[in-house]
Amino acid sequence: MTCTQEQAEAWLEQDISLAVLCVNSDVKDVVTQGEFDALVDFIFNLGVGAFEHSTLLEYVNAGNFDAAAAQFPRWDLACGHVMAGLLRRRMAEQAVFTAFENSPDKVQ
Repeated sequence: MTCTQEQAEAWLEQDISLAVLCVNSDVKDVVTQGEFDALVDFIFNLGVGAFEHSTLLEYVNAGNFDAAAAQFPRWDLACGHVMAGLLRRRMAEQAVFTAFENSPDKVQ
């Protein structure tokens, strides 16, 4: 199957819409664009329910972004086993989350 760039972008937007809605409704603190993007990716991969009951969300809403960032690598298990691919994904999300942590440009 092939598609145009426009189709791919529309499908991606549709696929992540629930994750975007979750961040917009459940995150109570102001976040940077990088924090927002990392959270959307995290939720897209793990699901809304996992995020809504996570310590990661608790730390974000408490404004403790360092502790929140430290939570990403903890989500590297599948069926009780550490998965190298999941750990790489979590580390990438953590890097995006912390890349602009001192930025004055917070989004709501």
